[in-house]
This record gives sequence, C-alpha cells and structure tokens, in this order.
Amino acid sequence: MYAITGITGKVGGALANALLDAGRPVRAVLRDKAKGEAWASRGCEVAIAEMDDAEALAAAFDGAAGVFILPPSDFDPEPGYPAARRVIEAVRKALDRARPGRVVCLSTIGADAEPDTLLTQRALMERTLATLPLPVTALRAGWFLDNAAWDVAAARDEGLIRSFLAPLDRRLAMVAAKDVGRTAAALIRERWKGFRVVKLEGPVRVSPNDLAAAFSTALGRPVRAEPVPRETWDGLFRAQGMHNPEPRIRMLDGFNEGWIDFPEQDRDVLKGKIGAAEVIAELVRGAVP
Repeated sequence: MYAITGITGKVGGALANALLDAGRPVRAVLRDKAKGEAWASRGCEVAIAEMDDAEALAAAFDGAAGVFILPPSDFDPEPGYPAARRVIEAVRKALDRARPGRVVCLSTIGADAEPDTLLTQRALMERTLATLPLPVTALRAGWFLDNAAWDVAAARDEGLIRSFLAPLDRRLAMVAAKDVGRTAAALIRERWKGFRVVKLEGPVRVSPNDLAAAFSTALGRPVRAEPVPRETWDGLFRAQGMHNPEPRIRMLDGFNEGWIDFPEQDRDVLKGKIGAAEVIAELVRGAVP
C-alpha cells in the first residue's frame, strides 16, 4: 500500500492515478474528509491528517510500502520559515515512527542553491529527511509549466502574459505536474538504499516567449510576453498581500541570473514527456470564460 499526501493536487493526483492504474493499493492522506470521497469510490483507503500533526501522520503512514510527501506551499513565509519547519519536524517524526518501506518527497530545482530563497523550504525538508534510517528520494522538479494557469485570463483577454522570468527568450527547465506525478509513481516502486536526489524537467526547455506562443496556438489569437520590471516586484507583491516578499524575489533572481538551474548536459536529469503546448491547451480548455 502507498500512502499519498497532496492527493487532491495535480502532482499527487497523477501519482495516485498511475498507481491505481497499475493495480497498486493507495491510501489517500487528506486534511478534509469530504475530499476523500472521490478517492474512496475508486477503492482507496482514506486517512485524515494535518501535515503538522505527527501522530495523525504516523497513523496514516503505518504499514505503507511507500509514502509520498508533498509539502504544503508557502509563498509568503515568515522569516526563518517557522511554518515549514513545523511541518518538516512532524513529517520526520511520523516517518521515523511508522517506518514505511521507502519515501519519495517532492522537492524542487534550486533546493541546492546557496543563497536563501523561497525554495529553501524544500532544502530544509531534504536535509531533515536525509537523516532518517529509511530509503528516501528527493524528487527535484523544474519550474512547473502549470504555473501558467495564472496567465490564462490575461492571455485570453489582453493578448499578453506578464512574466517575472527574463530575458523573455531564455529557456528554462520546466516540467508538467502530470510528469512529476507519473515519475514519482515510478520512483516509489523502486528499491534503493539511503538518501538520493532525482532531478526532473520536461522534454525541452521553455522560455516565456515559448509560453506566449503556446497560448497563441491554444487561443487562436496573438499572445505576447511582457516582462514585469524588477523594480516593481516588491511593491506589487506587497499590494497583493504579501508581508515578506524577499524570498520570492531572490528565487526569481536565481532563475533569471542562472544560479537556479539544472546543468543542461547533466545526463542524470530525467526528462518528462509533456510539453508546454499540451499543458497550456489543457489550462485554456479548463478556464472559465
């Protein structure tokens, strides 16, 4: 049996579907019991646990051949990442108590970056889980192509996407959430010892201009990319309700300056199958006019 956290999201859902399609038993670990009904109807066990509740998580992980950890995202963390640290400590205690056969944790490109960024939360999780006496895989995924969901309305209504990634023609390691979930489903069935890192990006690298071109195709109208001036970021993020935008700004700088990246010639980087055109076409189809 495989215990899956974050199963209601795109990554966790793709992972669970891949396991179920392969005839593997799945336990859906959720915070909201009502959201488990759809998974229960497919034959999944359902366990209720908050990600910072070590006792409930240990019960949810008990007897599992594999556990998938999808840490909650915090785009406006307090200094020192106290919320992330509470989750990390609870997850470690739960895994240490339950002792599942193996663990796959969703991490990120940039988890190994030296400067402190928004992605440091994943680095903290990696370093903590690496101390467990269990087989642990940190799956470092590239920038999610699915983040383009934020651009659908502007692309459709204004014919542009506003990009924090620049220059607009620079191609980055991006990946589809479905590819991440399917890769995690394969990894969690493998056998290995100790702690390992697996890196994943899409079939080809993608620039903001490429994203705009994919929107043009999906919408049947011209769409262009426009950079958001860096000097406006702090004020813009604070106007959106953020209290501590600096980690997010440093993360974006890392992508734009190239110190958050996978080496392009690294043969150890896995490649997904789903490209930007497919992801964006699906986002456009699913958008409400």
